[in-house]
Formats: sequence, structure tokens, C-alpha cells
Amino acid sequence: MHHLRVASPRIDLNADVGESFGPWRIGQDEQLVPLVTSVNVACGFHAGDPLVIESTIRLAVTAGVAVGAHPGYPDLQGFGRRALDLPPTELEAAVLYQVAAVAGIARALGTELRHVKAHGALYNRAARDPSVALPIARAIRRLSADLVFVGLAGSAMVTVAREEGLRVAEEAFADRGYRADGSLVPRDQPGALLPGPTETAAHAVSIARDGRVATVDGGWLELRADTICLHGDTPGAPERARAVREALATVGVEVRAL
Repeated sequence: MHHLRVASPRIDLNADVGESFGPWRIGQDEQLVPLVTSVNVACGFHAGDPLVIESTIRLAVTAGVAVGAHPGYPDLQGFGRRALDLPPTELEAAVLYQVAAVAGIARALGTELRHVKAHGALYNRAARDPSVALPIARAIRRLSADLVFVGLAGSAMVTVAREEGLRVAEEAFADRGYRADGSLVPRDQPGALLPGPTETAAHAVSIARDGRVATVDGGWLELRADTICLHGDTPGAPERARAVREALATVGVEVRAL
């Protein structure tokens, strides 16, 4: 008699990294990178610089972690968290420029860029506005149709990326609060950031194993995710990542790159 083997659930853990700039240090990348399976490297527009991009990719290569690009609005002072009204052609060129730079440095360091995930205000806007998602998807496809488009699970941006013929990874957030409509609680509102490692780990298990996430109003949101994000600039990010890895291992979820 043959027994069917049920595959254990699998998830990718990604982190936004490389967000230091010149003498300013942001995040704890040395501790965080080895704890995840994919990294999104800031491209120099909202954070990062050529030296930081190179050193961050080296960290990832050493740790055996998949490298992705993290393009944002050209807004260093606002850390890419302020929405800018760029015409579609300008936005497409800006994304192409950023992703191409990181892809080029990655190749020079002996690895290939695997995915692209927009940052901050650009990500949030693209999640609900197809006219913002489209230039991002087009820029990625023009560079390489092999790149994976990472976008908010169930949102307009993943629909647009699929229509443009891109491979898509739907993303959920372990360290952020969710509203009932599937959007993230804005960072200037209470409940935007989960308090600590314990809550972040519980959130991750719920997403990866159960396909749902608790919302700030006390309800539940059904969610199908391929990758879970931990923000590199969140206080105690490595501790949160460690807690997430331990919790996922305990419940039998396999963690591996996209």
C-alpha cells in the first residue's frame, strides 16, 4: 500500500537591506542577512550607495542568500517613504536604472539578480494603483523576464505583473500590522509595527502554515504568500528573524529562497 507524502509548507524569508548611506548606518545587515533566504538591496535612490550595494551583495553571496533589487522613489531625505508624482515614463526609467545597477554589481561579484521588490511609498502605491505598478513591471521585464516580481499578496501590483508576463512572488509581512482590507497599517498609526520577536514569529507561523493573518481590528485575513518580509531597519531585526526561523522550524515549515 502506497502512502501519499504530503509536502511540508515552504516559505521564503526576505529582508530589506543595504540601507546605510555614506557614514550613516541603518540596520544590522551583518547579523540579519545570514538569517534570511533572500535580500532586497537598496539601489541608491531612497538609501544605499555604490559601496554599500557592493558590500551588501558580498554579505549575501557569503551567506548563500538570493539577491534582489529594492528600487524606490528618488528621495534620500524621506527614505523613499513619501509618494512622488512621477510620469510613467520617468518612473519606468528610474526603476530600470536602479535595478540595472544592482544587477550589474551582482554579476561582477559572481551572482545573478533573482528578484525585484519596490520600496516604501512606491510599493504601497503600486499595491493599490495599477498605473504605478505597470511602469515597475515593464522596467523589470525590459531588463530580464527571468526576474521575479515581489509584490503585496492579493494586490493590484501582482495582477499587473502577471499580465505583463512576469513570474510573481506574493509577499506578506511578519513585522507589520494588517488592516481588514489586506493593506498594511500606515507607519504613522498605532499597530503599524508589531512589538517584538514573539509577536513577529506568531505572525509568520500564521502566514506560512495557516494561510491567514490577524488584523488590527481583531479579525483574520486569508492570505496566500510565497515570501515573508522582515524589515532590516526595524529595531531588533536580527532577534525577530531568529525567532521567526525557530518558530517556523518548530511547526515544520521549510524556509528556502524563491
